[in-house]
Amino acid sequence: MSSVVIYCRSGFENDAAAEITFQAAEQGFAGYVKTKPNTGIVVYECFDASHGEEIIKKVDFKNMVFARQWFTGALVDNMPLEDRVSAIVDAAAEFPECGDLRVETPDTNEGKELSKFCKKISTPLKKSLEKRSKVTREIAEKKPVMHVLFLANDSAYVGYSYTFNNSPFFMGIPRLRMPSHAPSRSTLKLDEAFNVFIPPHEAEERMQPGMRGVDLGACPGGWTYQLVRRGMFVSAIDNGPMNDDLMETGQVKHFRVDGFKYRPEKRNIQWLVCDMVEKPAKVTNLMIDWAVNAYAKELIFNLKLPMKKRFDSVYECLKMIKEELDKYGVSYELQAKHLYHDREEVTVHLNVTKVPQSLYS
Repeated sequence: MSSVVIYCRSGFENDAAAEITFQAAEQGFAGYVKTKPNTGIVVYECFDASHGEEIIKKVDFKNMVFARQWFTGALVDNMPLEDRVSAIVDAAAEFPECGDLRVETPDTNEGKELSKFCKKISTPLKKSLEKRSKVTREIAEKKPVMHVLFLANDSAYVGYSYTFNNSPFFMGIPRLRMPSHAPSRSTLKLDEAFNVFIPPHEAEERMQPGMRGVDLGACPGGWTYQLVRRGMFVSAIDNGPMNDDLMETGQVKHFRVDGFKYRPEKRNIQWLVCDMVEKPAKVTNLMIDWAVNAYAKELIFNLKLPMKKRFDSVYECLKMIKEELDKYGVSYELQAKHLYHDREEVTVHLNVTKVPQSLYS
């Protein structure tokens, strides 16, 4: 199929369009973008009809910053209202057998109005697809995922993605509850980041109770809260006041210091988190300094986006990180995502796996 359908935050369609154009070209694919402002989706049309599937296999979804989810498929419109199920089943006739069905909508107000309809049609649609051997009765995690993305009650993109290269979440959005004792709603950003960046089977090892963390720009403690709830001991760095309940846990030490000037006395920090309002290049340089000097093993930080050229700004910062760490011989894993709970910012995860001792000894 020639179309790659991408879900993104409403208002960020141009950034998602620039990204898929760049990433596809990096892999040697050519095409053009179709999108409208504030629709929450981008459609990349390949010049070669076979390249839609190739893109969702070869372009690493982890490298897609502004994409929440994607699949290759085709638009099915003007479906008869009395039998939309048959129209969708017919459209999936040449699909591989899928191990899951997700009937979704764009994350917009118009999309939300279709959510009840999507729930209603999901059961009869799945039964019909099972009869055609297009969807397994039980979820099969290694098989492709079928997506039906409704744009209206008679129009939907129908296609599939691969579980080794997509988002595991419905609509690409982890469903999280706001903790009743968290000091601020910003806590959900870090909670989502942990869910997106850390594989579930590695979470227990990489976020153990007793580990040490640092929160730069901690006040009032929304991100500190996520470290504390996982049993960590946290140095909260901020000139402002911290939440009283957090301080009473005995797991937090508050240092009234500028986050750009603070450095730990020992190199025993597992997690550095940072959500400071500052120019993205300045935050990026700070994170590079922490990584090169082995002050922390894993870093999660936000880059506040400019009003224009957001794609360019993010990719310039990521390029800066790669170039500097490569120059110093640091081994690392790097991923960035415009998370559901992000607004005008992107969250970055840097996992530093090895730093030459000569850099800091």
